[in-house]
Amino acid sequence: MGHSSFVRQRILQTLKTFNWQQWLVAMVFLLVAGFTGLHAVRTLRDAIYWQYHQDEPIRGWMTVGYVAHSYHLPPHILYQALGLPHKPPDKRPLLKIAKSQNRSIDKTRTILQDAITHARPPYPPPPPPDKEGTP
Repeated sequence: MGHSSFVRQRILQTLKTFNWQQWLVAMVFLLVAGFTGLHAVRTLRDAIYWQYHQDEPIRGWMTVGYVAHSYHLPPHILYQALGLPHKPPDKRPLLKIAKSQNRSIDKTRTILQDAITHARPPYPPPPPPDKEGTP
């Protein structure tokens, strides 16, 4: 107990002697450390999440981007399979996309599963979309 109080006193004495430039450097350091820590935690959280959500069964609430991320595919492959432009990304859930295309969610799911199957080895991947964003 005595050693930690001695260390605390020494730190406080040192802090009392800081001029404004040293305080500025300390504050910038704390901001950068906090920013780095925040982003490290977010990155770790995302990595853990996607590790447990690989090849997740396709459901109506998912977006094309979510399915592409889960199956480790470029989104343009799935957009192309559904006959949608890949830019700008369609953020609607698959259920709404299916309704707008007069398809059932089961038919949409089958189309996406076929595209996923053919985009993975042993099949060659489809070519990337052209510059204009048409499928």
